[in-house]
Amino acid sequence: MTPKTAVVLAAGLGTRMGRKPKGLIRVAGREILYRTLHLLQKNGVEKFVIVTNEQYAPLYREFVERHGFNAELVINPEPEKGNGHSLHLAREHVSGRFVLVMSDHVYGEEFVAEAVKGNGLIADRRPRWADVGEATKVKVKDGRVEDIGKFLREWDAVDTGFFVLDEGIFEVTAELEGERNGDYSLSEVVERAKLPVTFVDGLPWTDVDTPSDVKKARKMLVKSAPKGIGDGFISRHLNRKISTEISYLLVEKVTPNQMTAVTFAVGILSAVLTLINLPLAGVLYQLSSILDGVDGELARAQLRTSKLGGYIDSILDRYVDGTFLALLAYSTLREPLWYLVALVALLGSVMVSYSTERFKGAFCRDAYREVPGLRKLPGKRDERIFLTMLFLLYPTEISVKALFVLLALLTNFRVGATLYLVVRKVSQPKTI
Repeated sequence: MTPKTAVVLAAGLGTRMGRKPKGLIRVAGREILYRTLHLLQKNGVEKFVIVTNEQYAPLYREFVERHGFNAELVINPEPEKGNGHSLHLAREHVSGRFVLVMSDHVYGEEFVAEAVKGNGLIADRRPRWADVGEATKVKVKDGRVEDIGKFLREWDAVDTGFFVLDEGIFEVTAELEGERNGDYSLSEVVERAKLPVTFVDGLPWTDVDTPSDVKKARKMLVKSAPKGIGDGFISRHLNRKISTEISYLLVEKVTPNQMTAVTFAVGILSAVLTLINLPLAGVLYQLSSILDGVDGELARAQLRTSKLGGYIDSILDRYVDGTFLALLAYSTLREPLWYLVALVALLGSVMVSYSTERFKGAFCRDAYREVPGLRKLPGKRDERIFLTMLFLLYPTEISVKALFVLLALLTNFRVGATLYLVVRKVSQPKTI
């Protein structure tokens, strides 16, 4: 059962960050703490307990009120003491199972979704983004913490700063309170409690201790933002490599909606250029395809995804594709038969997206998740645009006609294959 309460340790003075509260540092357009609370809330947590110091309490209080989180603040009057003491101060504000997180850790959406299902210390055996040299390591024996510390020579995993605990942990903190006069680390609590360990491996998370860590966290969020499962071959191997670099540069400056507008403008401009310069039109069309991934990457990195945004983006893509093919046909074709071929290509291009979007509308499921065979079919938008660019780099009458024939065959084959795979899937009992 998912815990309903989360404790956030935010009493540190942030000396390596210019004495700023690290939880309120913005990464990819959002405060670290906003990102953590939002993702926990999305996964069933209803109440938050933020342990902070007297100096930063007004800032955290204003943050909570501004964003409307159900949170209460607990003041640690001795923030110079270890963070185990901060945990102990939360003991009267939680009951049952609860999540414990650090305010200076940035977690990806997939990581949080898995971590809340765990028990005890959440550890990562394959950390991709954290600085292992600076991270706290964990030695595990029989599924529990045997040893923990930054300088372990032999270790099994890295501490992610994410825990799923119960009230029993406060018996351990009470013992350490008496023995250490309140000055002890969370690692000491973990070691004495011999917490169970749950492995969540390879998913995005990192901690932010220095300004350079902010850049690393931003890159992590952008690089893990592509949706992936619905991408075509060109997006996976070319477009995303470029679009994520663009997103990294823009994620603190541009909103997803602004990027959608820019991408649409570039796409329409590429269509108009078919009347003037076909090679340039093809290159610009491919550029619009690359940029088309940026708004979604920004939305996911900035936690600004919305059904409306995806809806608008999908409609504008259809306008760009339709305008490009219509003006290309107008500027290059002369015989009525070839206008018919172009019409079939245009119709097929629209139907490729419609066939999967209509599946989502009918069954409220993502077509690419429910029907994995769709991922292997050629003819997705990124692939068609790349082919179009190639055929227009050295345009001749034959190459343009060949392009329309290829698009007509490719798109309508894909639509037919999609229909076949969906019917076969739906015909199987209890699949949708």
